[in-house]
Amino acid sequence: MSDMDEDEVLTDAEEEVETQAKEVGGDEKVQVSHLTQETISEGLSLLSKTGHGLEHAYIKLVLKDKGLNDTNIAAISSYIHIRLLDVSNNHLTDLSPLASLIHLLWLKVDNNAVASFKGQPFAQLPFLQLLSMAGNRLTDIDGLAAPSLERLNLTELRGNQLDTTDGINLPNLKELYLAQNVIKRLEGLEKLERLRLLHLRENQLDSLKGLSAGMKCLQYLNVRGNAIADENALQSLSLVSTTLQVLVLSENPLVESSDYRVSVLTFLPELEQLDKDPVTPEERAQALERIKELKEEEIPEP
Repeated sequence: MSDMDEDEVLTDAEEEVETQAKEVGGDEKVQVSHLTQETISEGLSLLSKTGHGLEHAYIKLVLKDKGLNDTNIAAISSYIHIRLLDVSNNHLTDLSPLASLIHLLWLKVDNNAVASFKGQPFAQLPFLQLLSMAGNRLTDIDGLAAPSLERLNLTELRGNQLDTTDGINLPNLKELYLAQNVIKRLEGLEKLERLRLLHLRENQLDSLKGLSAGMKCLQYLNVRGNAIADENALQSLSLVSTTLQVLVLSENPLVESSDYRVSVLTFLPELEQLDKDPVTPEERAQALERIKELKEEEIPEP
């Protein structure tokens, strides 16, 4: 993972949202369309065997840019064999009609108007592994429960306004994308024991307090473009020092310091890559020397 560039961790879903994002709601008149059988049929693809293997059904449904709202989206609730669903760029606020799609593996609801996870719409979806909800109106994530979810994308793009990471009770989550929200504090991360990637670019963090030793698998952390100004704000990095391989800190005030890379390495002596550049042997040696000096300063004189 050491050769991973910060932009390479963006999923295809994120990249597509960034190029196609559009605002929903506001003062504009919403153009709602009826969801017909013909429209659904046009969106279906990927014929596959059903669970018992004796019949076949289409397992992918794409309904992007169809002018759908909460009333007519209910028409897809009977398509219980759907595993891949894309309802991006519509006018949805309530996801409860999707709760019957118990075979869902992958769900995109980007650029809608969802403000909450009322009713825990994903709690009974035992196979859901990827959820992308960039560009909605979320201010918190209470009610987000999904037993098998591994990848969650709540990147903002003119929509979500999350100000904390608290409430993400997803023990199997491996990748979490929260870029471009208004997050000011890290909370509740100790529950994410399997998380490997945390993407917090362009939020409002001035400290990394909240990182937890319970994050036993964290390998990649992106906090580019936040408000981290001094090395004291980095102290919590030591709690993930045994696993973290890549850290992105560019576009924070701290990077203006001439020795900020060595400062970072005093908390993360095993780090492989800082921003886009690999850690050099010289930088690592300087950091180890500084760590030694700091330890000596802590020893009281006899």
